[in-house]
Amino acid sequence: MYRRFTKSSRSRDETHDGNHRFEHWYIDSQVYFITARCRDQFPAFESEQAKAIFWDRFEHYCREFGFEPWITSLLDNHYHNLGYVRVGANLKLLMQRLHGSVAKIVNDLLPERRSHFWRDKKGTEYFDGCIRDQKQHRAAHRYTHMQARRHGVMHDYVLYPHTRIYVPLDVAVRRAEELGAYLEDVPYKRYEH
Repeated sequence: MYRRFTKSSRSRDETHDGNHRFEHWYIDSQVYFITARCRDQFPAFESEQAKAIFWDRFEHYCREFGFEPWITSLLDNHYHNLGYVRVGANLKLLMQRLHGSVAKIVNDLLPERRSHFWRDKKGTEYFDGCIRDQKQHRAAHRYTHMQARRHGVMHDYVLYPHTRIYVPLDVAVRRAEELGAYLEDVPYKRYEH
């Protein structure tokens, strides 16, 4: 099955110092795992007010750009999201608008503005990975669901209010398989060991 595919990078050069340069892939009808962290691990979302801003903008832009979040977890300095996008090119716009608006509004709450709010030392604002199969889908879901426990925020992670399950795991897996939304034809290094 043919799916439209584009990619972007901070440079036109595919490699740097012999290594493949980081790039974002935008693929139609694809399940994505997305994660982003505040620069220097700054706890910009420590307050409930900052978390509310994130959720408001996140859900707004997901609706606007046709991204279906299946599970999302927000902590004080980062978030993880697993979901589906029908039009891959919309993911780039979603991330630009989400990160831009959240950075602006949350920065207005902070005692001192944070420049490059999301960007890490390598200049990357977020990681997005195309989910290859059901095994990887289940692992990404569990990883996202366990964030509150993993970071010592709350032992009973089920009660953590900033992990939102929009679609139950088995329903999401079934939907992904029905839509052919896994990137099965691209090898995944972790599986090759």
